[in-house]
Amino acid sequence: MAVSYLRVSTLKQGRSGLGIEAQRAACARFADVEGVEITAEFVEVETGKGADALDRCPQLAAALEAARKLKCSIVVAKLDRLSRDVHFISGLMSRKVPFVVAELPGAAPFLLHIYAALAEQERRMISARTKAAAAKARGVKLGSPTAAATNRQAADQHAESLRDIVEPIKHLSTRRIAAALNEQGVETSRGGRWQPMTVARLLDRLGLKA
Repeated sequence: MAVSYLRVSTLKQGRSGLGIEAQRAACARFADVEGVEITAEFVEVETGKGADALDRCPQLAAALEAARKLKCSIVVAKLDRLSRDVHFISGLMSRKVPFVVAELPGAAPFLLHIYAALAEQERRMISARTKAAAAKARGVKLGSPTAAATNRQAADQHAESLRDIVEPIKHLSTRRIAAALNEQGVETSRGGRWQPMTVARLLDRLGLKA
């Protein structure tokens, strides 16, 4: 005996049945194979995002209460139909109501935690890709973390190459140091002229006091 929980995250999906029928079919197949009778079905149209999702998911709360009274499991088609938030899923499992994932029928609780962590990571990646696509559509140029790290490394190396030049004059004002470097034809890491602000950054990068 078990109860099933089906969830879609948008009202449009809920009205059209998109996703619900597929979840219902997956739960039914699981019940047939395992010889389990699904005695009740709970359908939610709400996001499962966030550690406080249970407060916004009354049907999930009702499914938990029904399963507790019947002393049975809650069947879901996929783990992300509960949530993609690992802390939220961990909280659900601490309620002593067993969850069975139709696509992972033999998964032990600790494996479900791992799958939950992967689902959360996937959610973050989807969110990052969505934001990047939106920014690109607005004409925003995006820099990659690898390029940023490479630029920082190059700046550090350039600063270190100037240590012997800067250290003897570190007691001077940043304005005078900038003038001295410009007079000697020393360029910044980007090939420009020195300003008091860029000198201050150089001194900070080298751990020297202005």
